[in-house]
Amino acid sequence: MALLRGFRDATVQENNIVQTVASAAGTLSSIIFVLPGLIMIGYWTEFPFWTSFWICALGGILGVMYSIPLRRALVTTSDLPYPEGVACAEVLKVGSSGDSEHASDIEHGRAGLLAVLWGSIVSAVFAVIVGTQIFAADVAQTFRIGKRGAVSGYDFALSFALLAIGHLVGLSVDVSTAAATLAQSTWSHKVRFVGAGAIGVSAIWTLLKLVKPVARGLASAMAASRARKAGKADTLPITERDIPIGIVGLITLACMLPIGWLLGYFGNTSGLGAHLPTLIIGGVTYVVLMSFFVSAVCGYMAGLIGSSNSPLSGIGILVVIGAALLLVIGVKPYVPAEASKSLMAFALFTTAVIFNVAAIANNNLQDLKTGQLVDATPWKQQVALVIGVIAGAFVIPPVLDLVNHAYGFVGAPGAELRPHPLPAPQAGLISSLAQGVIAADIDWSLIRIGGTIGVGIILLDEIFARTTKHMRVPPLAVGLGIYLPTQSTLMIVVGAIVGWFFDQRANRTPKPEATKQLGVLLASGLIVGESIIGVVLSVIVVFSGKAAPLALVGPGFEIAGIIIGGVSFAIVAFVLYRWILRMTAARSA
Repeated sequence: MALLRGFRDATVQENNIVQTVASAAGTLSSIIFVLPGLIMIGYWTEFPFWTSFWICALGGILGVMYSIPLRRALVTTSDLPYPEGVACAEVLKVGSSGDSEHASDIEHGRAGLLAVLWGSIVSAVFAVIVGTQIFAADVAQTFRIGKRGAVSGYDFALSFALLAIGHLVGLSVDVSTAAATLAQSTWSHKVRFVGAGAIGVSAIWTLLKLVKPVARGLASAMAASRARKAGKADTLPITERDIPIGIVGLITLACMLPIGWLLGYFGNTSGLGAHLPTLIIGGVTYVVLMSFFVSAVCGYMAGLIGSSNSPLSGIGILVVIGAALLLVIGVKPYVPAEASKSLMAFALFTTAVIFNVAAIANNNLQDLKTGQLVDATPWKQQVALVIGVIAGAFVIPPVLDLVNHAYGFVGAPGAELRPHPLPAPQAGLISSLAQGVIAADIDWSLIRIGGTIGVGIILLDEIFARTTKHMRVPPLAVGLGIYLPTQSTLMIVVGAIVGWFFDQRANRTPKPEATKQLGVLLASGLIVGESIIGVVLSVIVVFSGKAAPLALVGPGFEIAGIIIGGVSFAIVAFVLYRWILRMTAARSA
């Protein structure tokens, strides 16, 4: 955006295309949640470039294709908040030069730019100080309930990005998430299985409720396609011009051919060549159906609480369990016991393709929401997304291979000989699940408990929907609250409360809507600043081999860091929101 400002005729839509390409390319890095599992189980010793490339590229392109009909159901006709999409749109509107049409929508333009800039600077500086450990990263406490040893607690991450996401999402989602979050206990290493079960049941219910909107979206897409064929493309609003649905179908089918070849190649090299028809047909069918499922669910979750907080690893758990179960039913009885590692590898390989679909759909709908808010042309964005996916697919494999050779991954053969192997906890969890299902030693009771909780929450939500006007308990939000650690959710709840109080105060100002808009821009800046510093710090951590490369103090400063950091966080947040209110009052005088 800074570069394009140098061109007098640069538009907000051009800026949007640039960020769309970059966003799609960066999203593929989520494959680190799955692909290192093949290293951990000892099947791979490195990441083969072309195999890894095609996993990322084909899964990413499928994610873009599946998100096209979902755009109409989850973005155009939906009231989901899409916090990061809204934040990005506000930053683009304020930062685009010469675009008076959008600048007029924001309180004097300059005030909006100041809100974004100072929000970014403050959150970035605070994140750096947290990196030095002078400020603690979170304020956490556990406590015992009763005499039987049950333990609960809280964990407030001192993150301005999470605070801002809460502001953008609002109270309706966060109250349900908070209720589930408070149930976390000392068996947190197992609670993810309960959360995965709840997410699974809630996701199926959500998908069933999305059938009608998705059907309407497909009908609308086909109507738009017919209008094009009839030479009436100009009659379509610019924000409704997707890639034609026929081309979407052709590209989707075209992707299945190399995916089938990849599955066959992998199965053959892993010693399962005698079962290639079953593996290819079953694998491609599973990819087609499960990809649509995860696209719809991830898109919904991204709209609900934001892409960065959507539990992709929870989707990975469901996908790998399904893949492993199908292999246990259809292939395991016909292969020798020593083929278990090959079956695990095939389950992870299939999961990796679908996981990329989930990651891209999770992020793309945020981008498409941004496009909707800045009056972008959807088909241009969708082409940009495909370009971003292909660019990212070229970069991810060598980066993964570099990290593997430099540090290795915990749990991989020989990792104990490395000085600082990377933990990759999600990949470890997903690979251990594949092993557990195939070896028949997984604890299904936890997943059943989560499924039962999901059913109960669905029933409660339906009762509230029929007996009250405003009270709801979104099942997916509760599942997310169980699955995600309190560190990821409680500060979002705080942000939702802060945002609600700010909006109430804004209603008493001379220009309430302008004041609320500045609050959104401040939240947008808070997300941007911390996100950029987070990426920089991650790079420093990887290449330094140290968990805390910026640390200036030792463990003995922990309590002081919690007190200083917590108090400073509260004061800075209060001052920022107070400044926004005063700035609006001064401009209204």
